[in-house]
Amino acid sequence: HRELHTAYRRQRQMCIRDRIDNLGRSYATGRRKDAAARVWVKRGTGQMKINGKDVSEYFARPVLQMILAQPFEAAERVGEFDVIATVKGGGLSGQAGAVRHGISRALTLFEPGLRPALKAGGS
Repeated sequence: HRELHTAYRRQRQMCIRDRIDNLGRSYATGRRKDAAARVWVKRGTGQMKINGKDVSEYFARPVLQMILAQPFEAAERVGEFDVIATVKGGGLSGQAGAVRHGISRALTLFEPGLRPALKAGGS
C-alpha cells in the first residue's frame, strides 16, 4: 500500500512540473464568497498587479494587502515572486481572499514542496 502511495505521489509531482508555462509562470484559480481570481505567479521581485493596477491602488486598505502577503510569508518566499491577477465578483474582502487562494494554489503548482507550509499557515 505504501509503495502504491509513493508511486502516485511521484507521478503527481511529475504532472505538476508541467504546470509551469514557457514564460516561467504558474497559473491557478482562487475563489472566495462570490469572487473568482485568475492568478499567475512567476519568479521576480515581489510586484503584484491586480486587474492591471498596483496592489496598493486596487486594495487600498492595509488589511487586504496583508491578506495577499500571507501565502508568501507562510512559505518564506517574500519578494521572490511576481503576481498578476484578474479578479471579479463579490466585494473587496472576498476578492482579496480569492486572490490569496489563487496565489497559494499557484505557488503549490510552482513549487510542490511548499504545500505543507501553506496548509499550516492557513493559506
